[in-house]
Amino acid sequence: MTHTYIITGMSCNGCRTKVEKALNEIDGVEASVSLEPPVVTLTTNKKVPIFKLQKALYAAGNYIISESDVAFENSLYSIPISSDMNTMALPASASGKYYCPMFCEGEKVYDKAGDCPVCGMDLVKAPDLNASKIAYTCLMHPEIAQDQHGDCPICGMDLVPMKPVDEEENTAYTDLMRKMKIALVFTIPVFIISMTLMFPNNPLLKLLGINDWNWVQFILSLPVVFYAGWMFFLRAWKSIISWNLNMFTLIGIGTGIAFLFSIAGLLFPDYFPNEFKHHGAVSLYFEATVVILTLVLLGQLMEAKAHGQTNKAIKELLKLAPIEATLIIDGKDKVISINDIKKGNLLRVKPGEKIPVDGKITNGESTIDEAMISGEPIPVDKTIGDTVIAGTINGNKSFVMIAEKVGSETLLSQIMQMVNDASRSRAPIQKLADSIAKFFVPTVVIISALTFIIWSKFGPEPAVVYGFINAIAVLIIACPCALGLATPMSVMVGVGKGAQSGVLIKNAEALENMNKVNVLITDKTGTITEGKPSVEKVYSVNSEVDNLLQSIASLNQYSEHPLAQAVVNYAKSATISLIEVKDFEAISGKGVIGTVANKKVALGNEKLMEQVNVNVSDDLETKISAEQKLGKTVSYIAVDGIAVGFVSISDKIKPTSVAAIKELMRQGVEVIIITGDNENTAKAVADELHLTGFIANCLPEDKLREIKRLQAEGKIVAMAGDGINDAPALAQANIGIAMGTGTDVAIKSAKITLVKGDLQGIVKARNLSHAVMRNIKQNLFFAFIYNVFGISVAAGVLYPVFGILLSPMIAAAAMSFSSVSVIVNSLRLRKLKL
Repeated sequence: MTHTYIITGMSCNGCRTKVEKALNEIDGVEASVSLEPPVVTLTTNKKVPIFKLQKALYAAGNYIISESDVAFENSLYSIPISSDMNTMALPASASGKYYCPMFCEGEKVYDKAGDCPVCGMDLVKAPDLNASKIAYTCLMHPEIAQDQHGDCPICGMDLVPMKPVDEEENTAYTDLMRKMKIALVFTIPVFIISMTLMFPNNPLLKLLGINDWNWVQFILSLPVVFYAGWMFFLRAWKSIISWNLNMFTLIGIGTGIAFLFSIAGLLFPDYFPNEFKHHGAVSLYFEATVVILTLVLLGQLMEAKAHGQTNKAIKELLKLAPIEATLIIDGKDKVISINDIKKGNLLRVKPGEKIPVDGKITNGESTIDEAMISGEPIPVDKTIGDTVIAGTINGNKSFVMIAEKVGSETLLSQIMQMVNDASRSRAPIQKLADSIAKFFVPTVVIISALTFIIWSKFGPEPAVVYGFINAIAVLIIACPCALGLATPMSVMVGVGKGAQSGVLIKNAEALENMNKVNVLITDKTGTITEGKPSVEKVYSVNSEVDNLLQSIASLNQYSEHPLAQAVVNYAKSATISLIEVKDFEAISGKGVIGTVANKKVALGNEKLMEQVNVNVSDDLETKISAEQKLGKTVSYIAVDGIAVGFVSISDKIKPTSVAAIKELMRQGVEVIIITGDNENTAKAVADELHLTGFIANCLPEDKLREIKRLQAEGKIVAMAGDGINDAPALAQANIGIAMGTGTDVAIKSAKITLVKGDLQGIVKARNLSHAVMRNIKQNLFFAFIYNVFGISVAAGVLYPVFGILLSPMIAAAAMSFSSVSVIVNSLRLRKLKL
């Protein structure tokens, strides 16, 4: 088998060789590592735990391995290749196919609807994440249908798009509804006949004898048993021969015994003892059989209906995707299918239209409603050069945009894939339910057998009848599916709710652990601050500011760091041209160096000055310190080994950061800023926000080291960051939180992504985690208590004191509604206010 992972920390071919060698030394592993992109492809005979791979890399150096996807490229959100045994995310290829909601067979999917061969539950359709291809037709000639917009070949009229189907018909629900109708038609007469025969002076006995009415009940029960409820017996048989015992095992055994007993009593009444007879005829249980099967069928019908609602978040996201766009070609507008858009196409977005793909505005300006992506209701002003996102809604102005990400690369598509994967992953708490469910059915069968034996020996007359009825009630009321559904239903709804609020969760484990976090490590630039730094001033000791600005701006044009871009923008606004740079090198966590106009220029922090052996004069150091104490980020400038000035950059703190940090600290979370910035600047920010603490002058490995130290102290650490240099720390933290405005590598390394890139999203994530975990515990409590109490009552433990027994029919009704109650409780999360 082949797996692909991201490797962070490699900076040269020597690193690549070292990583490849370390991984190849693991028994059974064949590794191939590339530097661009920084990924490793592993070929193994069996699955190798990721912690084993990481252990080998720690021995080789400061390298981090994390989940990846095969198509690395530039997508914001990737489809994870599972390396965590808790993750059961469906692959992208499962889109539109059927899977078991309890993941009995892991990632296995089916092309057609049916029931799970392991647990017997109805398979659920995975949402189809691919945008539907538009079909065009003619209003005059509806028999015409083609993929592209054009003219009708018969009458010449413009073809119009066929109306897309918003939601595919739920075939499982439709099939169950049909069976339910059949079951009711035949069950109700059987129930009426059976109940009426119990009354004295029954008028029915004047029409036919009791034996004749028993034959009528038998005939009416056949469609219920062999059509409407036959699937339950098939599932029970599959579960027994495969020894994957489940709810349908108990239903099949209980109703099967009751039905066969009734047939035997009808055909061979003389072989039965008097204890089984009433008014001279054997007491039959045709009505119990059909009523139980009908009630179980009702429960399945309600579950199928509820399952459709759990995927509501993804369905709502699917509705956001537009189906066509206006392409500008040769200066003219042409309406095309969204599937035909190519990168680099110029598209016109008219007032009120949905933006078709991700890209940037090239002409015009407008106000964009991004609430459906970020969860924020206030429209955002956009102008030339600003990014626009597929699925968001244009305001009242028209603009032209260039397509940059299309198809599955768009943010909307990636969000849908991430939500789809996460909603089908397994939380660690699920292990408890899985362990209990494994022994549940055999235990219930044993309890049922003991119930029959104990009642037959010690119960009141007719003891054998009491034992038989109570044993069936025990089998019927037990519901392992309520246990199995308790966690996945809450996770599915919770993840969808998070996506609607701009909080994207990679898997259920992250959702569970977010509730346990007690330390938040956060970067400064782009996380606490807006990430839109601007140059305040450039200082030169010899007053040659323009020449110095030209040198550092030319150097920074090759860097992707936000501070570098701020310097370039400042130079352009001052109409200073950029010149050629040789020997450019970006030194992680320190700055950049290169040769500009035959002079060696270095721009960065104090550690960079130490690395290139530059001494800074006391006067210059004093000026720099004064800027830093104002909360400014200051970069030293050195030319040919001499410190000649500095650039002072400000980056405003996000207004929401103050409120978010205050709320997190109120919830008992320590908030620590770790930044590569200097101590004065870090302290100014920490003091303004009243943080627990700060660590300045940090390199990427320092962030990693600090997180390991805190984890060694027993802390549950969350790390929030947005840059490439944050990726190792994000991967090491218990919960890595990436800002959606950050780099792809940071997002790939994180467990949670905040679409808006705002610390307020962390508060939302914690609130969501708390609500989901509370909901899961409620579900598990309901399931446990229901089974413990229900089985006890069905076995007759209340009879000696209270005289209470449980009819198998009431047991069936209770069992059917137990799973439904778990699903309904999970659906309450949809109304959660984050």
